[in-house]
Amino acid sequence: MRPINFLLFIAIAFITLAMPTTLLAATQEYKDCIIGAIKGADDNVTVGDLREKCNRLDQSDDSLVNERLKQDKRNTLEPFTMLSHESNYLLLANYNSKGYQNSLDDEFDDRRLDDTEAQFQVSLKVPLATNLFNRDIDLYGAYTVRSFWQVYNADESSPFRETNHEPELWLQAYPNWRVFGLNNAVVRLGINHQSNGRSDPVSRSWNRVFVDFIFAKDNFALSFKPWIRISESGDDDDNPDITDFLGHYELKGLYKSRSGHQFSLMSRNNLESGFERGSIEAGWSFPLGRWPYLRGYVQYFRGYGESLLDYNQKANSIGLGIMLK
Repeated sequence: MRPINFLLFIAIAFITLAMPTTLLAATQEYKDCIIGAIKGADDNVTVGDLREKCNRLDQSDDSLVNERLKQDKRNTLEPFTMLSHESNYLLLANYNSKGYQNSLDDEFDDRRLDDTEAQFQVSLKVPLATNLFNRDIDLYGAYTVRSFWQVYNADESSPFRETNHEPELWLQAYPNWRVFGLNNAVVRLGINHQSNGRSDPVSRSWNRVFVDFIFAKDNFALSFKPWIRISESGDDDDNPDITDFLGHYELKGLYKSRSGHQFSLMSRNNLESGFERGSIEAGWSFPLGRWPYLRGYVQYFRGYGESLLDYNQKANSIGLGIMLK
């Protein structure tokens, strides 16, 4: 997809962010929100701020996304608030049938890597400002870290093979557009940096401007996230061909069954690359007995970009572990 198309997405996002939202009736949920917000608000928070924050509680939409938004809003005005962003999980064992190859020549590094390792991801976000421009627009910051740990590789002293860092900053609006029966509950417009924090010759990093359109209906959620890479000079670019493998968009779907099982599917760069350099990731999380905040988790990944270090190496991996709800 050409850059001009992505600029169109950004233009649509700006229009969306400028649109006013519809105020809702004072339902019981709204009243509960106001009461909870008052209890946790600082002295400099106005009644108008509280009202605007709770006005988003649309009782006509009980979708997965709306339930998540309600949880976030109840905690946004609490002091020192940190919220979950992407999935938080630990894969106790993740096996890659393609094997992990060193990106360096043997003269630099001759470590032998195991095909089975542990992986974990921690992802948190913080509300930085609310009701910007006197609109229902919030500013968020987030940080996600994902580590690939050769914990079973005792011969090499169980090293961390790779760690990816991802700070983000974005504006978030709630347009509630209806598209093909889905509610466009959230639009995010922001900037993203991703790096493995290492020096040459294994340094990997890139910066992106992104738009994320999040849709929902009942127990189904869909995210379409296109981006434009911010170009770097040839001397500073550690991975000039990274978009050949990670593309310019990501599509995610999530479904939650009545029994509490959640199924997710991610597709990246498949159509754009003619299914030659894309990737898919499928996830299944399920309840673990009566533990409400801890879930079993199975993740399958096939394609390119499992980690930044090996963005141009194909992986075919499956892992089992736990996920924090």
